[in-house]
Amino acid sequence: MRLPSPDTDRAALEVEDLLKIILVLVAILLVLEVLDAVFGFIFGFAGPLVGLVIIVLIVLWLLDRI
Repeated sequence: MRLPSPDTDRAALEVEDLLKIILVLVAILLVLEVLDAVFGFIFGFAGPLVGLVIIVLIVLWLLDRI
């Protein structure tokens, strides 16, 4: 088995390549934040509405209406 010598360059990525990767990751993060804001605004009322439906169903079940 051959061990790498200490003077070999293991990291062949250049700084520009690393900056491009970081830029792409930041762009993906921004897109996800925008989508979260849009869908959070559109479906923001769904959480309390679902809770209200569950409460109504439990009350109807306790009153033997369903």
